[in-house]
Amino acid sequence: MFFEESQLLKGLPSQFFATLVQKVNQKIATGKDVINLGQGNPDQPTFDYIVKALQKEAAKPQNHKYSQFRGMHSLKQAAADFYQKHYQVKLDPEKEIAILGGSKIGLVELPWALMNTGENLLLPDPGYPDYLSGVALGKVNYSTFPLKKENNFLPDYAEIPAADAQKAKFIYLNYPNNPTGAVVNREFWAETVAFAQKYQLGVVSDFAYGALGFEGYKNPSFLQAPGAKEVGVEFYTFSKTFNMAGWRIAFAAGNASMIEAINLIQDHLFVSVFPAIQAAGVTALTAADEEKEVARLVAIYEERRNAFIKAAAQIGWKAFVPGGTFYAWMPVPEGYTSESFADICLEKANVAVAPGRGFGARGDGYVRIGLLVSPTRLIEAVERIGKLNLFEK
Repeated sequence: MFFEESQLLKGLPSQFFATLVQKVNQKIATGKDVINLGQGNPDQPTFDYIVKALQKEAAKPQNHKYSQFRGMHSLKQAAADFYQKHYQVKLDPEKEIAILGGSKIGLVELPWALMNTGENLLLPDPGYPDYLSGVALGKVNYSTFPLKKENNFLPDYAEIPAADAQKAKFIYLNYPNNPTGAVVNREFWAETVAFAQKYQLGVVSDFAYGALGFEGYKNPSFLQAPGAKEVGVEFYTFSKTFNMAGWRIAFAAGNASMIEAINLIQDHLFVSVFPAIQAAGVTALTAADEEKEVARLVAIYEERRNAFIKAAAQIGWKAFVPGGTFYAWMPVPEGYTSESFADICLEKANVAVAPGRGFGARGDGYVRIGLLVSPTRLIEAVERIGKLNLFEK
C-alpha cells in the first residue's frame, strides 16, 4: 500500500540545505577534492570538560529514565545564572526559561504555540530558511522586511510598511546574523522594543551566534534592552557557543506567557531532553573554563575570517566584513545569480558555497561562506575561485 503525505507536509518548503548537500556529495563521489564552504556545521570538537561531564552523567542509572517534563531545574537555573553573568539579565528559571532540544525546535514550533491560522509573522530577507517551516506547519502568513547592505544588513524599522507591522503578531530577528555576519548594538535592541510596543507585536530573538563576536566585540542580548521581557523571548543554543550542534540542547528565555506556551506545546511533543545531556549542559554553562574555552574558539574563527577576507581581496572579491558568526557574506560577480555562481564554483573549482537565494529573494546577489575549515584551506578555496577570472582586480 502507498500512503500519501498530508497536505500539511506537501505545503512544507523544500529543504534548501539538503539539496546543497546532495550536490556536494555527488561531486565528492566522483573523487574530486571538494572544499566545502557551504555548510554551517561547527568543525571543532565539543569542549573536553563537557564531554567528560556527559560520560559521567550517562553512567548514572537515574539519568536513564524519562526526563522531567519541562526540563531539569538545575539546567534552567544554570541558564538563568549564565544570563545574569554575561548579560546582567535577571530571569526566573521556572517561569522565564524553557528547555529545548535545539533552538530550531523552538523557532519552528513557536507559531503553533502562539499563533492562530492566518495570523501574520514578520521575517527578515535574507534569513534563516527554517523560519518558513514554522510558517507552513503553523498555517500562518508572513511578510518580509529587507536587510540591505547600505544599512549593514539591519532592518530599518521606518521602512517597514505600517500595514505589515500592524497585522503582524511577531517579528523574528537573528543577530549576530545568519547569513550575513552582521552584528547589532544595544541601541538597536532598544529601538526594537520601541517598535514592538508601538505595534503591539512580539519579538523572537534568535541568538544562536551570540558568543561569536570579533575584535573583542561582545554581542548584546535582546533581553538587555529595557522592556524586552514585556514583548519577547530569546533563543540560545549550545550548538555554536560550545560546539554541541549534534547534542541538540538549547533554551528559550524571556516573556513568561510565551515561555508557558512553548512549554505547553512541548508537553505534547516531547519528554524534554536526555537527562545526561541536560546535566552536561549545566557544566557547559557553569564550569570555570567556560569563558576561556569560548574565547579560544572565537579566536579560531577570527583567524579564519581574516585569512579568507585577505585572500578574497587579492582576487578582487570584496567582502562584507562579518562582525560575528562563522560566516562571510560575499557578492557574486556581475552576470551571475547566486545559484549559477555556486554551480560554477563547484563544477570548475571544486569549492562548495551556499547560494544566497536559499536565504530569501534578497540573498540572490550573494553566497554564504562557512569559515569552518582551516585558514590554509580557505585560502586555497579562494585561489581556486580566482583562477576562474570572474572578478575585476
